[in-house]
Amino acid sequence: MTDLSNSVHDFNFALMSMHDKDRDLDERYLKAQNFKGLKGKKLSFILSALYGSRNANIVILSHINLLLVAWIIKAFSSNTRIIMFAHGIEVWSDLPHWKKKFLQRKVEIWAVSKYTSRRLSELHQIDLENVKIINNCLDPFFQPPTNFTKSPELIDRYGLTNDQQILFTLTRLSSQESYKGYDRVLLTLPELIKDFPRLRYIIAGKADDLERNRVNELIKHLGVENHVSLIGFVKDDELDSHLLLGDIFIMPSSNEGFGIVFIEAASNGCKVIAGNIDGSVDALMNGDLGSLVDPNDLSQIASAIRNNFISKKKPQEIQDKCLQNFSYGGYFDKIKELILPSKNIVA
Repeated sequence: MTDLSNSVHDFNFALMSMHDKDRDLDERYLKAQNFKGLKGKKLSFILSALYGSRNANIVILSHINLLLVAWIIKAFSSNTRIIMFAHGIEVWSDLPHWKKKFLQRKVEIWAVSKYTSRRLSELHQIDLENVKIINNCLDPFFQPPTNFTKSPELIDRYGLTNDQQILFTLTRLSSQESYKGYDRVLLTLPELIKDFPRLRYIIAGKADDLERNRVNELIKHLGVENHVSLIGFVKDDELDSHLLLGDIFIMPSSNEGFGIVFIEAASNGCKVIAGNIDGSVDALMNGDLGSLVDPNDLSQIASAIRNNFISKKKPQEIQDKCLQNFSYGGYFDKIKELILPSKNIVA
């Protein structure tokens, strides 16, 4: 929105957040004058949103839980465009009748993938004509690496060698989300280790106690303790170096809305393996940016890993294709095309 405001005369907007404070703002993305953080102040947020929308042509919702605010706005201003982002699991649960009818009749939906769009249509009878597909993009401040060598510091930290085959997954390990697919990758390891005896699988990301214990038990049961590392949370400033550490980024998920981590990996020149039944298909451009597998077929997963380990595809080739299709510039152009000629926005 900041870039739209800078590029279009008389374009005004304000952004309000119910989960951030004013001091949480990163002013690289947004000027303080356009932001209000009301963390922990639900009523104040609702009242501020209603007041701020008085002269708005468009109100954009970042989450379906804000639909009540939009319903009130629309009741008093029938000409106001209501746009809602649809990411994934947050829009796939059962909805009250009034929410479903409001979505069907009064809301434009911007879905992050064809899969999310299709699920919306199937579950809530949303007319696909009213859904626009806007794939996620890379951070506008992302600096693509020009050197694809593995970090010596990380090699030493995790007890690796430069010539070792490494699989890498970055995700939240949650006992409430069983669709990420890292457990199915683990199940392929005993056979893969016969072909790649020094293979290491690194799983990064926060884990709740229940899931960490479950995964550790599975690793022990499979006898692959020396081939798997659960490294926990990765800091933002080390994300790219960790992605470069892996010969393959793999996450054969089955219920991903889009999977921005796939394009983050590809933008670092990583070979990528993802599932073929969810939003990952959009992220990997129907297989043009990486390998798509049936996430429930262990033989397909293992075969894709073998093929990618021996593939000669160059990191620069992968990175170039990713940047051509998921850069911020292309995302901005699509948003601009959808929003204009309306000029006053509350988000």
